Amino acid sequence: MDYKDDIYARIPHRPPFLWVDRIISLAADLIETEKDIPLDLDIFAGHYPDYPIMPGVLLCESVFQSGALLIMEIMNREQKTRGGIPVLTRIREAKFRREVRPGDIIRVQVEVTEAIWPACFLQGRVFVAGKEVVKVDFACMVTERKER
Repeated sequence: MDYKDDIYARIPHRPPFLWVDRIISLAADLIETEKDIPLDLDIFAGHYPDYPIMPGVLLCESVFQSGALLIMEIMNREQKTRGGIPVLTRIREAKFRREVRPGDIIRVQVEVTEAIWPACFLQGRVFVAGKEVVKVDFACMVTERKER
């Protein structure tokens, strides 16, 4: 499977702002994805250059994009609104437990905790080497795409 094509078919995010490399598993209300954190990522030149750390906001973005992939899969499976895209509407209870460093592979798990269409409430977790680094609760609203 070409992971990028599968991801591109579900969400509008593209490099350099695509924070999901692979879909590992996809179940009814749960998705697991991965992202390789490159050693030479430009962000590290300015984010603690003597001790590079992956910014927490980008770890959360990986969670949010994984959640969007899950929501799009649910929409397709349940034949919900076509042409809509999930947009982040709320972030709650973000907890950062460990650092993510250049060369790490993050594994992201996102599950739907409640769906009241077109709203979805989710919980996401990020792991490195089996250890939790981030946990965040968030919500998305599926909105119609508007052409400019």
